[in-house]
Amino acid sequence: MAMSGGRDDGEPMNEMNTTPLIDVMLVLLIMFIITIPIQTHAVKIDLPQTPKNPTTTVEPTKNKIFIDANGNVFWNSQQVDDITLQQYLEATKSIDPEPELHFQPAPDAKYDKVDHVLAIVKRANVTKLGFVGNDQYQGVF
Repeated sequence: MAMSGGRDDGEPMNEMNTTPLIDVMLVLLIMFIITIPIQTHAVKIDLPQTPKNPTTTVEPTKNKIFIDANGNVFWNSQQVDDITLQQYLEATKSIDPEPELHFQPAPDAKYDKVDHVLAIVKRANVTKLGFVGNDQYQGVF
């Protein structure tokens, strides 16, 4: 920044020197930017862990839960209620090896119903869970 000198007649300057003020403000701005916490956008989801040594190479049976737009829950294309769904999930825990569970909500299904069914699945301690049909959401978000 240019500094103006006094006039030739030796009188003092009437203008305030703003260079130190601007320097202090820039330092404070940089310190403020550095101290802002980093924003992390993450959703915590408990995903099933895969075993380090797979015990069998046999492909287990697969079960599918589907939720339609009206909030109806289907187990392998058969409509079920919450209690029946919980019983089916408990029955799959006794099968060795545990069958995979494919979860597919309709794109226009209510979030509350999807969350409710996922809570039932979590309470049943299902360890093999997969979300299928995610390609139908391509370009929605």
